[in-house]
Amino acid sequence: MPEVQDVFRIYGEAYRHSHGMSLDQCKALSAIIKCRTAELGAHVDACDSCGCVEISYNSCRNRHCPKCQALAQERWVDSQKHNLLNVGYFHVVFTVPDNLRPVIFQNQTTLYPLLFQSVSETLQELAADKKFLGASLGFTSVLHTWGQTLCFHPHIHCIIPAGGLSKTGGWVSSREKFFIPVRVLSRKFRAKFLHYLKTVSLKFFGEQGYLYDPKHFLDLLDICYHKEWVVYCKPPFESAASVVEYLGRYTHRVAISNNRIIDIRDDGQVTFKWRDYRDNNRWKVMSIPAFEFIRRFLMHILPHGFMKIRHYGFLSNRSKTLKLPLCKWLTNTPIVEIIIASTLDLLGTLFRRDFTRCFHCGQPRHPQILSPPSLT
Repeated sequence: MPEVQDVFRIYGEAYRHSHGMSLDQCKALSAIIKCRTAELGAHVDACDSCGCVEISYNSCRNRHCPKCQALAQERWVDSQKHNLLNVGYFHVVFTVPDNLRPVIFQNQTTLYPLLFQSVSETLQELAADKKFLGASLGFTSVLHTWGQTLCFHPHIHCIIPAGGLSKTGGWVSSREKFFIPVRVLSRKFRAKFLHYLKTVSLKFFGEQGYLYDPKHFLDLLDICYHKEWVVYCKPPFESAASVVEYLGRYTHRVAISNNRIIDIRDDGQVTFKWRDYRDNNRWKVMSIPAFEFIRRFLMHILPHGFMKIRHYGFLSNRSKTLKLPLCKWLTNTPIVEIIIASTLDLLGTLFRRDFTRCFHCGQPRHPQILSPPSLT
């Protein structure tokens, strides 16, 4: 089956020479092309019993590579199982209007953190209000920047326990559906983000003239103030196991997975399937030129060092050592010993195979390392 790597391998160099790319985009493009090829080296699994030899090429480990997220996802989910509480969980999504997408795209390093800050302050301030919950939250936020057709669509997913800690150290349960009305969340988030947008220094390129004419930028803000921003809350999860599975699907997802690529045609068209949420979630097929496919994919390469998964409240690194055990005790969540699974265990779970034994005879085997050709 065709993959994202095949598109990059065939058309990537031509695209690199004819289009401007950032350093992060160049690194991601190069890593995905080399992923699991001889250029990155390999390791050999040799069986002493039957003599069977298997060569496995190394992965690039780039967080934007469709092939390299499965193990990272399993490792992250395994570590997060110990943070779950015996309560319901909600999935809330915060989005911004179409008008602001060009501004955010051209100022990712500045505005992505502001998105996180606006979302976290919106949730924590409203949750602290006794009219809604009167407690402090603990939640996980994940940034996604794409839509189903790979267009730029920044939004933040939040996984939130159905309750929080009161000032007196008790547990306050939320309402069954959700503790904060969606419209209240939407307007608070809108006010927060637009306020912060006025306080930062922005850059604009191309035909966007907001930087050179302040009146245009103020007009843009005025349009956004009068729009209803979309915030929606999905139905609560049935169990903690469902939360773990859902977290795994969302945290390490890339712009498009390989199983959505249908064909790479000889005329330079890339065909992929996409889900139309406005048409009863039906799967549809789209064909676009390879250069356009690469351009859309590279729009979602995050700035170097940027953390797209963040924890807040009693799940933050600063607070969870003291507050998370208290939350578990208050919610009757069993406290078990934390056992970190090894890489081989995670691979065995992922592929349902014991990698310490020969695939043919079942006897133990010993790995050997092959260096990349360029290093020998």
